Amino acid sequence: MEEQTDRVRTALAGRYGIEREIGRGGMATVYVAQDRRHRRSVAVKVLHPHLAVSLGPERFLREIDIAARLQHPHIVPLYDSGQVDDEHLWSERYDRDLEDVFAIQDEIAGNIVKALRVVLSDEERRAIEKAPTENVQAYEYYLRGRQFFHQFRRTGIQFARRMFERAIEIDPHYALAYAGVADCCSFLYMYWDGSKTNLESAESASRRALELDPELAEAHASRGLAVSLSKKYDEARREFDVAIRLDPKLYEAHYLYARACFQEGKLEDAVRHYEDASRVRPEDYQALILVSVPLKGLGRHADAKTSMRRGLEVAEKHLELNPDDARALYLGAGALVQLGERERGLEWTDRARAIDPEDSGVLYNVACSYALLGRSDDAIACLEQAIRNGFGHREWLDNDSDLDSLRGDPRFQALRSKL
Repeated sequence: MEEQTDRVRTALAGRYGIEREIGRGGMATVYVAQDRRHRRSVAVKVLHPHLAVSLGPERFLREIDIAARLQHPHIVPLYDSGQVDDEHLWSERYDRDLEDVFAIQDEIAGNIVKALRVVLSDEERRAIEKAPTENVQAYEYYLRGRQFFHQFRRTGIQFARRMFERAIEIDPHYALAYAGVADCCSFLYMYWDGSKTNLESAESASRRALELDPELAEAHASRGLAVSLSKKYDEARREFDVAIRLDPKLYEAHYLYARACFQEGKLEDAVRHYEDASRVRPEDYQALILVSVPLKGLGRHADAKTSMRRGLEVAEKHLELNPDDARALYLGAGALVQLGERERGLEWTDRARAIDPEDSGVLYNVACSYALLGRSDDAIACLEQAIRNGFGHREWLDNDSDLDSLRGDPRFQALRSKL
């Protein structure tokens, strides 16, 4: 979420000052922005990238023409439209309550779909018509939660959980927020606090999300991750398969499915789902870099290096906008080392560790880089500290080929026995 907003903010910097996201529907995302030329507040609507590709420029122009001619007391007038760096956008007056903007965006989308005579499946039609919550304040808390969740550090995950819980307090039937809580608890259990409480919370929150909305792909993906941590792998696979059927373009379904397969030791399946995640979200560096681990485990070293190069290119672009993203740094560091850029890899490793030296997720991944560099003592020290600070994901450690150089070390075996 934050990465997409940053990309839009950069692309439109010369024309609009993007302030924040205020709504997201089946076809587009709406941002509050300042029109730099005319010094006024506007709502900028950016078409989802996959729809921009499927609609094409001609249909997009027809859609804008139709929107410009729509006359309705509850439809804001069109000010501007265009395409910037592959982002299709248009702007409208913004002087109304958030609730109005949130409700209207899918009404406009529905009118446009009718005008363009686009044939939608029943599931696509439901996605456009269905609002995630009726309360905009709850939605704002949800967006904040997702923003902090993607920092992938303990403090960020903990804050994200509080944001999701605040959204649930406002709207107790907000299934997406329950799925967010489940994801937070699952990752807290794996990397920062391997307590029974987190495991149980992930189970209960994902179950509640499904009770509230059995057709919500995110809820099934969250449930799949939660039950995989209890090694209920058959159930996890069923949940992930349902999530992908409901929304084939849901990145989290493919990405979390890949992680669960890797945890189970099913390397070929992990590769397949990481690759699917990359196809769905090509601007994400994580799946591109992480797929290299099961590829190496399968002996596909050339493919692993190809994927690392692609992932590193994406990570470098991400770091230009987010220089303090420890995850991009430590995953990129591992790729750099394996691609022969050892000094630069060490520099990125040290930068990641300096950002949050007590975070067990950072420490674990820094240990992987040190192991790849042949610095066994540093790697063992980081793993010791990571486990001391809450890391408890033994299955991941057992299958992580980045740590292979340590497996014969008695200290490594002693650490493993603590998990």
